[in-house]
Amino acid sequence: MHLKPGRIAQACLLLITAGSALASSHREAPFITTSPKVDGTDFYIFRSYEGVAANGSGGRSDYVTLIANYQPLQSPYGGPNYFSLDPNALYEIHLDNNGDAREDITFQFRFNNKLNSIPLTIGSASVPIPLIQSGTVSQLTDPSLNLNETYTVNVVRGDRRKGATQSITKASGGARVFEKPVDYIGSKTLGDPAAYETYAQKHVHAIKVPGCPAGKDTGFVFVGQRQEGFAVNLGTVFDLVNAPVAFLLDPANLDAAGNGGQHVIQKANVTTISMEVHKDCLTAGTDPVIGGWTTASMRQARLLDGKPSSGHQTSEKVGGAWVQVSRLGNPLVNELVIGLPDKDKFNASKPQDDTQFLTYVTNPTLPALLGLVLAGNPAAVAPTNLPRTDLATVFLTGIAGVNKPATATPSEVLRLNTAIAPVPFASQNRLGVAGEVLRVGGVANLSQAIDLAGFPNGRRPKDDVVDIALVAVLGGLCVINGDNNALGLNGVPGVPSLTSACRPSNVPLGADSAKIHDAVDQATVPFLTRFPYLNTPNSGSASY
Repeated sequence: MHLKPGRIAQACLLLITAGSALASSHREAPFITTSPKVDGTDFYIFRSYEGVAANGSGGRSDYVTLIANYQPLQSPYGGPNYFSLDPNALYEIHLDNNGDAREDITFQFRFNNKLNSIPLTIGSASVPIPLIQSGTVSQLTDPSLNLNETYTVNVVRGDRRKGATQSITKASGGARVFEKPVDYIGSKTLGDPAAYETYAQKHVHAIKVPGCPAGKDTGFVFVGQRQEGFAVNLGTVFDLVNAPVAFLLDPANLDAAGNGGQHVIQKANVTTISMEVHKDCLTAGTDPVIGGWTTASMRQARLLDGKPSSGHQTSEKVGGAWVQVSRLGNPLVNELVIGLPDKDKFNASKPQDDTQFLTYVTNPTLPALLGLVLAGNPAAVAPTNLPRTDLATVFLTGIAGVNKPATATPSEVLRLNTAIAPVPFASQNRLGVAGEVLRVGGVANLSQAIDLAGFPNGRRPKDDVVDIALVAVLGGLCVINGDNNALGLNGVPGVPSLTSACRPSNVPLGADSAKIHDAVDQATVPFLTRFPYLNTPNSGSASY
């Protein structure tokens, strides 16, 4: 049966978004929609490319950047309280450096929101103002700020709750408390975007990380609001794919900017936790591959006060053990792979227990649903190699020679080979490793590859993970894998049941499966070419 490319991609995106927002991990599970402050939306991990030469040397190339985003789809005009983080929550970035799917290093962030209760004299009374600012803002702990956000960072080595914990400090002076900039309220309060970025950069703190090798214990940290950088054609999808040419297989149908749809969430903001740490501080032994994921946790008990006292966030008391409510490694897993009954369960789980979700990866429902919608036949576009060892390899073990550790316990974490040099922003392939294979004409020619530093080898802001995920789900990696198993996708070591053949003949769409495009090009999204890499947030007083 012949299926028109436009209809294939339209239906694919429609199915992906059914029941959840198509975003890397925005509002992806029932419970997390009730607690947006702890909703992890995107995770990035990559060799820093700030100031690097064409060959990946120099600049900040010896460092790894970790970015964890929280609080999805922030309206820039979200006053008067805007989007402070939760002082009753624990935000964490975990790293596994020996392939056993257990954290070896955890960076823990805790926040404190200080209410200053700035008053105005009204008649004979001194009355606190209702806003979080009383005038223009340009400095750290500016006196015009009615609410000051600060945070602390700890590094835990070993188990996240039982390991040795040490404080990360400012490189100069040794202070343990870091300042966070106020959100971009608007141009009268904080100036134009250039002025706001100058203000935000004052909150990029040089740090000392205890426990790192000598001379490699410095880095940077930044926490603050940024422009949403995840590109997806969102609004059109929800309206039954309401566009004449919304999602395409033929790139010639895209406009001059590389788009055929609308990146609506680019008008939203997100809160970013960013770190830059020397790569040798994160690896162990001779294996250069690390795996990372983010979590957010809340206290087990919450008691609401029906008559809260004056102050800031005094209406609840919390206690008990930390309970994990958000988890994110590879993008789009909880949206595209995990079934609705287990989305909350996945958010509460740990990588070492991921075999409980194995069937979702090896027998995915999305391709079959797509075939059912298009032709009343689940097999119309679904690859026939079941179990899907191609997906299991990419998401659970990593690709040999790219980002697979020496010992790989199958688990859903975002893996980065720190031995692969970074690539300057302008030269990055938005389709990551798969794009480089296609560009050089096959795996056999990867010696000519310019860029193997992108997804699924870590993830950079420019990597178009929606397109890459669509290619993977519809069997594009099996087409690239070829008949000779060039990418090693036929079987997962350590899991005897995963031995199916991933080859072009198993892919009903054939070569078209490697061309899927959601009509919003990640490469057209504006980013910084320096830390913290995500762009200046949208102004709350801008016209939309």
